[in-house]
Amino acid sequence: MKSRTLRDVKMKLDIKNLTLWQLSVEFKKLGLRSFRARQVFRWIWLKGVRDWSEMSDISKELRTMFAERYRIGQLKVKSRTGSAKQGVVKHLFELEDGSRVEGVWLKDGSRRTVCVSTQAGCSLGCTFCRTAQMGLKRNLLAGEIAGQVLAISKGQAERITNVVFMGMGEPFLNYDACLDAARILNSDFGPKIGARKITISTAGITEGIRRLASEPEQFKLAISLNAADQKTRERLMPIAHRYPLTELMQAVRDYTSMTNKRVTFEYVLLRGVNDRPRDASALILLLQGIPCKINLIPFNPYPGTDYEAPTEVDVNRFSEVIMPHLPAVMVRKSLGGNIFAGCGQLALLQPTADS
Repeated sequence: MKSRTLRDVKMKLDIKNLTLWQLSVEFKKLGLRSFRARQVFRWIWLKGVRDWSEMSDISKELRTMFAERYRIGQLKVKSRTGSAKQGVVKHLFELEDGSRVEGVWLKDGSRRTVCVSTQAGCSLGCTFCRTAQMGLKRNLLAGEIAGQVLAISKGQAERITNVVFMGMGEPFLNYDACLDAARILNSDFGPKIGARKITISTAGITEGIRRLASEPEQFKLAISLNAADQKTRERLMPIAHRYPLTELMQAVRDYTSMTNKRVTFEYVLLRGVNDRPRDASALILLLQGIPCKINLIPFNPYPGTDYEAPTEVDVNRFSEVIMPHLPAVMVRKSLGGNIFAGCGQLALLQPTADS
């Protein structure tokens, strides 16, 4: 790929940030028919080309015009940690402005899932999450979010089946870019990942939950819950001060009523904090009547944390209490904890020889 100057990056529109519909609108301004947008979109998102000159079924004159007006943004894979054999590969990406984020490839049964980041860092300050200690650097653009999937797919022989927006950042504080990225990934002329195989997670931004309920696509919603009482949730997740549990749960109930879809609740188990019998009883009461699935996730420790992972006995006891009362409960096995690729660990950390 030809090198690009900083002026190119600033002046030219990055074509990778456009959904297929947005690209069609952009090309219509140039007097081009809609099939041109499908051609270009397919070259970029299905074939992964990085330069206009590689688009062999488009005339040289048209490619020259595109190159003068647009650029094809890139992110660099700086490192890969782990292996497909182990079932997890963490990718460190460098964006065009030097910002760095991480994405993770996960193998679980028949699923091949990519976990993408939506922000460089995070502003929410969840006390159990290592990403929160970075603070927020900036939002990612749609092409940077979806581009993580494209870059990871090139390094894996197996087709990606699922995408989860659960990496660094809060997706609903970068709503438009996240939805555009999901639409890019869902497109028939791109990766063609089913809408129901794309899950967007939030720490509880109720406006985002209500917006997602009105979207035409069937993208799935996950809620990072982690506590069933307001006081504990405020301790773990400061965002709970702004969005208390009563308001959050009403938004969830409205969402399930509007969409007829169930919600996934993610519950990170922290030893002695939210894994006690009374916490399990409170969770049953809180989620009563909501069509949902509950993912129990044992805490993944990292350097400097004061929290501890629950024992296997703790996890089994908690799950056994809630399983008879809630519709679907799953204990998620920890993948990538030893390479800091697990839930709450993404913070540009690299494992040491002792990890």
